[in-house]
Amino acid sequence: MNIRLVIFDFDGTMADTRHNIVITMQRVMRELGMPVADEETCASTIGLPLKDCFRKIFPELTDDAAEHCAETYRQIFFANAKSLVPNMFPNVQETIDLLHAHQIKMAIASSRTSASLHGFINEMHLTDKITMVVGSDEVTHHKPHPEPVNVILSALGVPASETLVVGDMPVDILMGTAAGTHTCAVTYGNASAEELSAAGAEFLIDDMAEVVQLVISDGDTYSSDD
Repeated sequence: MNIRLVIFDFDGTMADTRHNIVITMQRVMRELGMPVADEETCASTIGLPLKDCFRKIFPELTDDAAEHCAETYRQIFFANAKSLVPNMFPNVQETIDLLHAHQIKMAIASSRTSASLHGFINEMHLTDKITMVVGSDEVTHHKPHPEPVNVILSALGVPASETLVVGDMPVDILMGTAAGTHTCAVTYGNASAEELSAAGAEFLIDDMAEVVQLVISDGDTYSSDD
């Protein structure tokens, strides 16, 4: 592959946000007097826009009620943002540094809002390496629709055939496939290898460091033991 652009998902791919997402969702349910879903149920919605997360768990919700859940989530999240900064998964920082050194463009397509993403990226000191961020509030159609990827491709002038989408959920893989990009699924996130394979992932990896081997062909890799 001749890859010039890597588009990452954020939650479950770059950063371990599962615990923060689950506890915030459960707090919303408590505050609004709703039945509190368990961790696995909450985690199964990661990757969807907030309204759709609550609708998946509570299909009977009206559009207004789902939006109220989403807005309550945002209020709780931003009130506790400083204490909810997640840790990056192993070898994510090293992979980003090496791709940047090889002039590979990098972007993020996430179901988070852009404000949330920019806050995290700033806290993680990635603003000089991530060229573009597309949050859920910047597109009309969300994952698995290809619009988030297409927006990035158009803005950065890179063809789909020279782009790799990396994510941890089936919606990430379906989004990349629909946009015509190569796709890579990480197995350490919020979906199983079986679910990711069924979604049509071109590559399955257990460690972010393996992205380097897919993208950089000159053998300039690093050891995770360094």
